[in-house]
Amino acid sequence: MNRFALLSLYRSLVRHKLYAALNIGGLAVGIAVFLVLGLYVRFETSYEKWLPRHGGIYLVQTIWKGMDSPFVGTYHNTMGGLLTQMKEDFPGIVGTRYEGGEDSGSIIRNGVAVQEDMARVDPEFFKVFDLPIVAGQGAGALDNPGNIVISQSLARKYFGDANPVGRTLTASWSKPQPYRVAGVFKDLPANSEFKFSILMRIPAGENPGYWYHWGSTSLYTYLRFPEASAARAFVEKMPAFIDRRALKDMGKNASVNLGIGLLPIADMHLAPQGKESASRKLMVVTLGLVGVLTLLIAILNYVNLATARAGLRAREVAMRKVLGADRHALVRQFLGEAILTVAIAALGGLILAELGLPLVNAAGGLSLTIPYAVAIPALAMLVLIVGAAAGFYPAILLSRYPAASALASARAPGGGRAGTRTRETLVMVQFGLAIAFVIGTLVMVTQTRHIRTVDLGFQRQGLMIVPSFLDSGLDKAQSSAMLQALAALPNVKALGEADTSPGGSGNNNADNIPIPGQKGDGPSFRRIAVNKGFFSVFPPRILAGRIFDLDHRTDDISAAGHMNVDGMPIVINRLGVAKLGFHSPEEAVGKTVGGRNPRTIIGVIDELRFFTPRLPIDPTYYVFYRDEVPDAPVLSIRFTGDPRKMKEQLAATWRRIAPQVPLRAETAENTMDEQYYRTDDRAARLFTIGAGLAVLIGCVGLWGLASFNTQRRVKEIGIRKTLGASATDIVKLLVGQFLRPVLIANLVAWPLAFVAMRTWLAGFEDRITLSPLYFAAATALALTIAVLTVLGQSLKASRAAPAWALRHD
Repeated sequence: MNRFALLSLYRSLVRHKLYAALNIGGLAVGIAVFLVLGLYVRFETSYEKWLPRHGGIYLVQTIWKGMDSPFVGTYHNTMGGLLTQMKEDFPGIVGTRYEGGEDSGSIIRNGVAVQEDMARVDPEFFKVFDLPIVAGQGAGALDNPGNIVISQSLARKYFGDANPVGRTLTASWSKPQPYRVAGVFKDLPANSEFKFSILMRIPAGENPGYWYHWGSTSLYTYLRFPEASAARAFVEKMPAFIDRRALKDMGKNASVNLGIGLLPIADMHLAPQGKESASRKLMVVTLGLVGVLTLLIAILNYVNLATARAGLRAREVAMRKVLGADRHALVRQFLGEAILTVAIAALGGLILAELGLPLVNAAGGLSLTIPYAVAIPALAMLVLIVGAAAGFYPAILLSRYPAASALASARAPGGGRAGTRTRETLVMVQFGLAIAFVIGTLVMVTQTRHIRTVDLGFQRQGLMIVPSFLDSGLDKAQSSAMLQALAALPNVKALGEADTSPGGSGNNNADNIPIPGQKGDGPSFRRIAVNKGFFSVFPPRILAGRIFDLDHRTDDISAAGHMNVDGMPIVINRLGVAKLGFHSPEEAVGKTVGGRNPRTIIGVIDELRFFTPRLPIDPTYYVFYRDEVPDAPVLSIRFTGDPRKMKEQLAATWRRIAPQVPLRAETAENTMDEQYYRTDDRAARLFTIGAGLAVLIGCVGLWGLASFNTQRRVKEIGIRKTLGASATDIVKLLVGQFLRPVLIANLVAWPLAFVAMRTWLAGFEDRITLSPLYFAAATALALTIAVLTVLGQSLKASRAAPAWALRHD
C-alpha cells in the first residue's frame, strides 16, 4: 500500500468514527476471547510435553472388560509388582513405578511432621524421566536406598541458600528415618499430573502379598520405548503374558477379563478413567470451538459493517478507476486496509486479553499467562489470515462498482437487494451462533448447579473427612486415643470409619455375589467396610430391615479377621435389590446369598453417593466391624458450628497425640468440590464468559448495521410519514425487518445446540433433561436483546420531521 492508500484509510476511519470503533472494537473483543481460550486449550493439551523425550514415555493401563463389575473400564494404575514380572519375562525393558504424590509424605522438623509432596519410585526413574537436575545427581542417585532427590523450592524451604547436596533430612513415608539429599531437580511446572517435591526409592520386597496379586491396583507404572512401533509390538504380547502370569489369581484365559494397554504420557491428562466418558477432552475441545466461533462472529461482524459501508466509497473507487487504477490494484488496496484494521484490532485484543486474564484466572481457577515469544508470531499470522478472510468479500464488492454509474448517481449505491440479503445472512449466522452459545450456557449452568445440589443420601454440611487415618505411621494405640479425644470435643456429634469416603479416599473393592439357583459368579457389588459409628455420621434412609448395631453381636466380623464369614450379615443398597433378583426391599431382608461364602441380608438402605455424578451408582453391600476398620480406614466426623474452628481443634488434638504423622483433613464440601465439581464449574464459567462476549459482538454488529441502514432510509421514512404512516408504524417496520434474520437464526442455533449439549450431558450419569425451555428462553433472550439493540435507532428515525427527512441525504 502506498501513502495515498494509507491516507484514504485514515480519512475513512476518521470520517466514520462510530463504525470504525464498532469494527475495530468487535474484532478486538473476538481476538481477545480467541487468545484467552486458545491459551486455555494450549495449557490443557501441553501436560507432560515439558519433559525431554516425552514421546517415548508410556503409562501402563489396567483394562477391565467382559464382566459385570463397578470397575469395568480403563485405569491408569496397575498392580504393584507388574513391572517386576514384566522385566522377568521381557529382559531389557526400561521402566519405573511411581507411588504417592501430593501430600503423600512428611518431613520431620523438631519432632513435628510437615506434610510434603513425596513420591516413591524405582532406581531407574531417571532413565525414564529426564528431570532437569540443577545440583547433585539424578541418574544413579536412588541406587542407594538412603538417598533422596528434592525440588528447588523444597531445598530453599529447608536449607535456604545453602547447598543441600549431602545434607540430611528426616523424611517419613511409613516411619521417620534420615535420608541424604543426593540431588536437586527443577520445580515441576503447572502443566503436569505429577505432584512431588521429594523422590525416594521404593524398598525392595514391599507388600509382597498384595503387590503381586493380579486384580489389585496400587501404583503407576511407566515404560520407555525407543519408538512407537516398539510400544505397539509390546502391547501385542500382553494377552499371552497375562494368561501366563495371572493363572493363579484369575484362572485360565485371564486376558478375557483383564487387559494391559499403553498410553502416551502426553495424553494422560485428558484420558478418561473407568466408566468416564471423554468428558474432559470434550470440554477442552468445546472451549476451543467457543474461541474459534467467537472470532468467526467478530469476522462476520466486520464483513457485515464493511459491506454495508462499501457504498459510501463507491465514488472514491470510481475516481481511482478514472485515474487508471485497475481492479487488481483496488482489491490489493482494500485487502491491505482490512489487514491493517485487523492489526489495530489485534493490538487491542492483546491488550484486552492481558487485562482480562486475571479475571479469567480467578473465574476458572487457572494461572494462565501470555507467552509473548509464541503469541506475537501467532498473532501476526492471525492478522494475515483474519485480515484476508474478513477483507476479501468487501474488497471484491468495492472494486466491482462501475465508474460511470457511480459518478452519475445522485447518491452512493447501497448494494441493492443482493447486498441486503447478504447482510441479513451474515446477521443470521452471527445470531445463530450467539443463540447456540446462550442455550449452551443455560444448560451448563443448570447442570453444574444440579450436581451440586442433588441428594447424595447424606448431608454434606457439617462433615469432616480425615484421610490421615490411612497413614501407616499412626499406630493402633494412637488411633484409639485419637478417636477418644475427638469424641470428647463438644462440637463433635458422631465419628465413623469406613474404607471408602466421600471424595474417593480409601479403597475401591468389589465382590461377586452368586445368586442361589443360578449359574455363574453372580452380579458384582461394591464392598464397603464400616464401623459402629459410620451410620451415625451418614444416617441412611432405611427401606427395609435394619442396619448394624452393637446389640446384635453376630453383626461384627472383627474376630474372623477376613470378609468371608459364613452367614456374614450385610446391608445392601436399593440398586442391590434388583441386582440380586428381588422384587422389593422387604423381600430381600432375611435372604441368604453368596454361594460358597453365604451372606445374609439384614437390611436395605437408600443409596449413599460418595463418588462423581459422572459415574453411575453401583450396587453396594456393607460389612461391619465393631471398633476400627482394619484396612484403609478413613475417619468421618459429623460436627456442628464453624468448620474452621473444628479443623483447628482437630489439628491441636492431632499434634498432641500423633505429631510424627501429618494431618490431612478437609470438609466434605471442599473435598467433593476438588474431586468432582471444580473442573465442570471452571469450564462452565469460561464458556459463559466466551458466550457472553460473543453475544455482545453480535449486538454491536447489529446496532451498527441498524444505525447505518436507518440513516440510508431517512428519505423513505419521510415519504412514508408524508403518506400517513405513524411513528409506531415506522418502528414496527424497522424492528420487524431486523428481527427477521434473528428469528431465522434459530434454524441454525437449535440443532447445533441440541447435538452439542446432548453430547456433553451424556458424560453425566445424573443429568438434567434437555428441556425445550432452554431453547425457548435463549430465543426470547436473543429477540429481547435484538429489539433493544435496534429500538433506539428506530425510534430516532420515526420521530424525524418529514420535511427534514425529505431534504436529508
